[in-house]
Amino acid sequence: MMIQKKMPENFLWGGATAANQYEGGWDEDGRGPSIADILTGGSVDKERRLTVPEPVEGEFYPNHEATDFYHHYKEDIALFGEMGFKVYRFSVSWSRIFPNGDEETPNEKGLEFYDKVIGELEKYGIEPLITISHYENPLHLSLAYGGWKNRKLIDFYLRFAKVLFERYKGRVKYWLTFNEINMLTEPFGAVFCAGMLDEADNNEEARYQAMHHQLVASALAVKMAHEIDPENKLGCMLAYHNGYPFTCHPKDVFFAQQYCQVHNSIAGDVHVRGTYPGFAYRYFAEHDMHIEMLPEDAQVLKDGTVDFVSISYYSSNCVSLTQEGAETTKGNGTVNIKNPYLKASDWGWQIDALGLRYVLNQIYDRYQIPIMIVENGLGAVDQITEDGQIHDDYRIDYMRQHIEEMKEAVCDGVDLIGYTCWGCTDVVSASTGEVKKRYGLIFVEKYDDGTGELSRKRKDSFYWYKKVIESNGEIL
Repeated sequence: MMIQKKMPENFLWGGATAANQYEGGWDEDGRGPSIADILTGGSVDKERRLTVPEPVEGEFYPNHEATDFYHHYKEDIALFGEMGFKVYRFSVSWSRIFPNGDEETPNEKGLEFYDKVIGELEKYGIEPLITISHYENPLHLSLAYGGWKNRKLIDFYLRFAKVLFERYKGRVKYWLTFNEINMLTEPFGAVFCAGMLDEADNNEEARYQAMHHQLVASALAVKMAHEIDPENKLGCMLAYHNGYPFTCHPKDVFFAQQYCQVHNSIAGDVHVRGTYPGFAYRYFAEHDMHIEMLPEDAQVLKDGTVDFVSISYYSSNCVSLTQEGAETTKGNGTVNIKNPYLKASDWGWQIDALGLRYVLNQIYDRYQIPIMIVENGLGAVDQITEDGQIHDDYRIDYMRQHIEEMKEAVCDGVDLIGYTCWGCTDVVSASTGEVKKRYGLIFVEKYDDGTGELSRKRKDSFYWYKKVIESNGEIL
């Protein structure tokens, strides 16, 4: 019997961005600096640098202007509407609402900007999906409190979240509490996730302590959001680490299982099941970590479980305990072993569409709640032809292959509710600080030396994705 590979009715097709990588207007209308504002540009071979405690004259900070959604939001949302977006995932800049992060009252000018953004989305019938915290803690919270290693940040975060839940009650239903919270299992997460700027804090114990504080904050925010509006749907967001065993040696197979447990399931289980898995406590003990947890935290976590799981998925890697000296990859804040069966992007990300189906089944088998893919896409160098066209067949091929496997996962029984491709317009890369690493379906004329008129152009992928959405995934 032929299986009908159809996407669910009312499936949420759309795109995703983050304020720090897209918004710009870094010092306008009362906004305070965030940790992203002291990160220099970089490349695949050159790490971004932090200039603590403030920007330094003569350095280039790509996130300051980014690709300037702040002054182009009407134009960009109109283009999203033209593509037929059902949902748009974006983040609210915490330091635009609370410039230092610890104020008692919010910055009204900042809220007015998001009022206008949501109003434009409503005009085109696009559902907002808001990430409350996405890689840009207010800089003051890092300098004065040390970032998320300090439990005091829980209350500051909840004040911020409450303002959003109350302001947008009835207008915003879908929320994500923290972007890629499980990147705190990697050194990359110390600055980006936790705002811990002191290199001495970039150790496992400090990162897991910060993650615990964020998990408690998330649970309290989920409970608060449901009390403010029972229609609210709260999700967690995981950067899904798909690590295959490099060989069939039992040590490699078991190590791959442990890799996924630590990097995915510790945070995922707390968010969804409301408790740490048993292997987490063994991992903490074996790595001499002492995570401070208050007695009441256990009940808080149980009372604040999420309604759905969301993930970013770009690539997969291999892991091994037996293969010393194996060739490694350059990736998104992680280093793993190259898979000889996969091709890689120019930035070393190994392209594995079937891995998305594998991951979706893995997550759904574990949690049995709805899943949303909120980041998926290809970073590549785009060229403009003499007649002003951008022929990005490589991006279309990448997205087509992943959407095909997404449809297979739905046939497998996975309850998939949405897909938002990453960087529906070109944005600044979080990992390298580059603009030339373009993800967008919409080209933004901005370059890595800071030049560019910020004009917008539709890429071939723009027209292709429009047909995908119109056909609910039938035309690929």
